Amino acid sequence: LLLLCCAEEAAAIVCGLKNRDVFVGESATFSCQLSHPGVRNVQWWLDGSPLHNNSVTEISQQDGMIHTLTLNDVACHDSGTVTFRAGSLISSAKLLVKGIWLLE
Repeated sequence: LLLLCCAEEAAAIVCGLKNRDVFVGESATFSCQLSHPGVRNVQWWLDGSPLHNNSVTEISQQDGMIHTLTLNDVACHDSGTVTFRAGSLISSAKLLVKGIWLLE
């Protein structure tokens, strides 16, 4: 138990979230890499609202260190700030969903 506690405190973000610009109907993927696995209380947010795994929002992790969020079939109202939180670690990035304008 002591090792897990110390490991969580020593965790760091190796590679944080990056801003994404996508068009309406596309998918937007955000990834955050931690220095090691075992960090508890991992959560994704969009503009202050918690996100959960469902058909539109895919949340996954690889080896407990690479955490990925994919927002499928995005709409303009999905534009905002995406935040990854793992314990006391936080990384944020902007999502800009652009409309498709038809030129005649």
